[in-house]
Amino acid sequence: MAERTLQKILDEYYSLGIKEQIDWEKFYLYSIITHSTAIEGSTVTEVEAQLLFDEGITSSKRTMVEQMMNLDLKNAYEYGIKWIKQHPQITVDSLITLSSKVMARTGSEYHTITGDFSAAKGELRKVNVTAGFGGTSYMAYQKVPAKLESFCQKLNERRQNINPKDIVSVYNLSFWAHYELVTIHPWADGNGRMSRLLMNLLQWEYGFIPSKVLKEDKAEYIQALIDSREKDDDSIFIDFMLNLHAKHLQREIEQFKASMSENNEKLVDKSLLKQEMADKWSIKPTLAEKLVDILHFMSDKSQITTEELVRHFGFAPTTAKRYLRQLTEFGYLEALGGNKNRCYKLKEGEL
Repeated sequence: MAERTLQKILDEYYSLGIKEQIDWEKFYLYSIITHSTAIEGSTVTEVEAQLLFDEGITSSKRTMVEQMMNLDLKNAYEYGIKWIKQHPQITVDSLITLSSKVMARTGSEYHTITGDFSAAKGELRKVNVTAGFGGTSYMAYQKVPAKLESFCQKLNERRQNINPKDIVSVYNLSFWAHYELVTIHPWADGNGRMSRLLMNLLQWEYGFIPSKVLKEDKAEYIQALIDSREKDDDSIFIDFMLNLHAKHLQREIEQFKASMSENNEKLVDKSLLKQEMADKWSIKPTLAEKLVDILHFMSDKSQITTEELVRHFGFAPTTAKRYLRQLTEFGYLEALGGNKNRCYKLKEGEL
């Protein structure tokens, strides 16, 4: 049932051409990274992550550990996407390399009676761990290397035999790999990020839409993992992920349709407003078009901030501030608040 639902939604998603309109290398990837770290406790927002990744601007509201966690995961995804597109054999060593990218700046050195190891280098744990305070214990650390080797062998066999055009089979494989890796729990830290990274890389390998686990999904997501482990049934987690991916794609379809409907209704109005603006203020049509796009973006909002503009349009912060200042000077917007908490609203009757 979950497989048929996902297939139906994917068919509609592709037929609408949504995939061609998404910047996979930037906004979609940044969203995946921000939510993956949020599940592990980071409070960095998508806007803050974009400013950090693109402009090198850190947030005074977030700890450096949180921000380094996001930078590490970004680097791991960028490395992993290039690597997986070569269709390599997935080995214990390649997983250790990926883990070293994920934990590069935030991984700890461990000195235990069973031996020393470094999370920053992606080295396998030499201690036993549990799933949180009072949680179920994961397998003994002595068993991890052999279990991880067996997992890689099974994963490569399934990759070799899979039909790369069978969308649902690819997703099933990626969700299975996620579940198996996080269940083995090879590292002292970073297992969740690594498992979601591997899941996404397998989806990227075959050119399919990477699945997200949003921070809002955290409770259900963790419960699905717990239920699968307690019942020794990976299909529970796989079905959950199929349904979760379908839910997120359906939401994107609805947002896309609403946007297209709104754009069609406003097409004539936008053309007239652009021409009026270019004539009245003697600005280039290309600039007028950007300013009109901003006004229409604001048409159903009581007010916006520079950060919202950056997030929606992908402008650099300085560019967004300049556009908002121009619209204010032209009399379309009203600025509210001081420099640190400034927001903008449309003036009455301007749209």
